[in-house]
Parts: sequence; structure tokens; C-alpha cells
Amino acid sequence: MKLSALGRIALATGIAVLTTAVLPGTPAAAAPVKRKMLPVLVEFSDASFQFPDKVKASTPDTYFGAKSDSAASYLSELSRGQYTLVPAVPEQFLGPIKLDLSAAGCPQGKINQLTREELTKRGLVAGKDYESLSIVFPAQKTNCPWAGLATLPGPTTWINLYGTASGIDVVGHELGHNLGFGHQGRVKCTGGNLGACKSGGASHTTIMAGGYRPAGFSAPEMIRAGWLNGGASLKVTKSGVYTLRSLHGKGSGVRALDIALGGDRLVIEYRHAAGNFDAKLEGVHAYRVPKGSYGASSLIDTTTADKTATNNAPPNADAITKLTDKASKLSVAVVSSGGGQAKVKVALNGDSLAAIDATPSKSASPTPTPSASASASTGTEAVTDGSEPVTELGSEELTAGGGRSTVLPLAAGGGAAVLAVGLGFLLVKRRRNRA
Repeated sequence: MKLSALGRIALATGIAVLTTAVLPGTPAAAAPVKRKMLPVLVEFSDASFQFPDKVKASTPDTYFGAKSDSAASYLSELSRGQYTLVPAVPEQFLGPIKLDLSAAGCPQGKINQLTREELTKRGLVAGKDYESLSIVFPAQKTNCPWAGLATLPGPTTWINLYGTASGIDVVGHELGHNLGFGHQGRVKCTGGNLGACKSGGASHTTIMAGGYRPAGFSAPEMIRAGWLNGGASLKVTKSGVYTLRSLHGKGSGVRALDIALGGDRLVIEYRHAAGNFDAKLEGVHAYRVPKGSYGASSLIDTTTADKTATNNAPPNADAITKLTDKASKLSVAVVSSGGGQAKVKVALNGDSLAAIDATPSKSASPTPTPSASASASTGTEAVTDGSEPVTELGSEELTAGGGRSTVLPLAAGGGAAVLAVGLGFLLVKRRRNRA
């Protein structure tokens, strides 16, 4: 993908290893998940941090600080307390640990392997003493073409550190990969015709695709993580008018409509400023989910202009008003939107939108409510993408930008990973990337 001037100053790449271990963010029960995170500072035989004391001082705040831009606070607010990170060790991080390895050539696989070996020597067991590992190293001599890397989904992130501290735009993006989120694209469906769409770049409605920290995650990603439970995500099975609460707002209510679209799914959300999120997003947005893979969704853009919230467009630049899909006999229309809620008409099985009363009677609820049946995502289990590979310690192929493939060991024991290179933050190079 060719980058704009903005893209060139806001690019970093993410990587993902696909695992069969319990997906980070997959609650086994209704209780909040507290995942043990271990940040480890590592140096090379020929490269060290320029200001190690400053790096050590900033690391606890980056991952576990009380401010809203720490990784723990960020994930806790997005998940409404269902998921957060806790330090795996009392010191909140380890290192710097000197690896017997040159920085040259961006050897991320060897960095991971040697770091895990050092942790084993110190008596730390993966999965028991720590569940997520974030490896932070100096960028000066690595020549890595990314600021951050991550397993997708999985337990590992790499932070190629420029300066003395990374930020949530990089760390949060990479942790999103750990949760199973890819780089979210957009499809341009002019006039709302879902039968005539083409690829159109990045969504900009999530930190996973140029939306930066204030965008948080989108509804399909929240469904993927298992955070829209208790009826917050409603599987629509009949025509009607549905009321949506803002995706990141407080209180209860439906926050996403999940609708069958042939073999795919259509997810509808309402975005409105809430807490630390969505100050630059407003309105009803729609996403196409390919074959139920919620972590690989794309924003549906019904406009002809290439405008997003990150290039000074109005907050509702990507908001939909109407969608149609003749093949699925589906129509969607926004009845009202603003002030923290939206009403959306959904017509299934060829029903007419005009025949659906936009003003329900006082004796009936305007929003079909989820029952105890499968009509709503009421559980706390994350939605599983069918494309997930078998094991992190297996032998999967690495795919990088431009479609080239190579195999690199990523973990002790010879494990390998699938790399998904795409939008992120901090690099200034012009590249062509494929997620």
C-alpha cells in the first residue's frame, strides 16, 4: 500500500504468531482477566540503551502506570474492567539483560529465543510465572523496519525502542495483535451497495489501523476479544428497529448488531465521544467480517471521498446512512444518530425498510432484546477465527510485506511465526505493505 505523507510519519509494523494456547483475552469465566505481563529490557553484544536509567524509569509507567495511556489502563478501560495487565514480577520489569547476539540484521527470532532462555535460567516459567512477554531493545543498530512486532494471537511483543520510552500507540497496537486483531482495512462500497465494493486502505477507526490511541478498538475487535458480552453484541435474526449505545460509553445496552451477510457477517456500531475514546469519531459505522473472522474485519466506506478522522475530515466522515445487499436480501438504514445513541432499521429476507415502523408503540420495546438463546453473544468467551494456526511452537511460515515468505525461529524450541506487516506507528520510510 502506497503511503501518504501522513502515513510515512505514522508507520510501524506488527507481527503475529498464531497459537493454540488459550487466546489472550479469552475469559474462561465471567470474572475479570488479569494477565501477567513481563516486560524485559535486552541489549546486544554491540548495542546498548543510550540512557538505560531513563528507559528503566519509564518502563513501569508504559505498561502498568495509573495514567490512561499505560497499557494496563488502556485495556482495562476498553474492556470495561474485563481485561487488564498485571506485573509478572515485583519490580514490574527485568533487565537490561545482555544477549550474546549482534544487533545487526534485526534478528527478532533469535532475540525471542535467547531472552526466553535467560528467563528460564532465572527460574521463570512461561505460562506460570508470566503469560505475556514484551521484549524491549535499543533500535540504533538493528535496522528493523518496524517499531513494534507481535504474535497474532499470542503472548509475545517486540518493541524496537527509539529514545527512552515507547508509547501506547505502539504498545497498544501490538497488544491488539496479541488479542487476535489484524490490521483493519476499509472497503469502499459507493452508495452503500455491498455488492460492489473494492479495497480502500486503512479503516482509521481503531488503533490497529491508523486510528491511534483515542480510537480504541472497533466493535468486531471487541467481539473477537469477548468484551461485548451480556447482550452488548446482538445477533439480529428478525427485521426491526434496534437501539445502539455508544461503543465505548458507560452503562448497559446493545453496542453492536451482528447480522448474517451470506457467508460473512455485517457488524454495526455507534461511535460517540466517551471517556478517553472517540473524540474524533461520531455516527453509525459498519464492518464486513469475512467468514466469521472478527479479527480480520474491514470498515465499510460508502463515500466517494478518501477522508478519515486523521486527515481533518469531520468525525462522521465514515458514518453510514444506508446499506443494501441484494444477494443476502438485506437492507440497513440509520433512523437517528447522536447524543450517545442511535436507532437503526434492519430488514432481513427481502423485507421492506419502509414497512418497518421507525416509531415503535409505547407498549413494545423499540429494540429487540436478546434472549437466553443464541440470538445474542451473552457468553464471555472470545469469538474464534477459523484461520488460526495450530501452535506457536510449531513450524509456520512467515509472511512479510510484498508477499515474500521466509521461516524464522521465534521461541526456544524452534518455534516460528506468521508475520503480518501493516499499519502502526513511528517509522518514516515509504514502503509497500500487505497485512
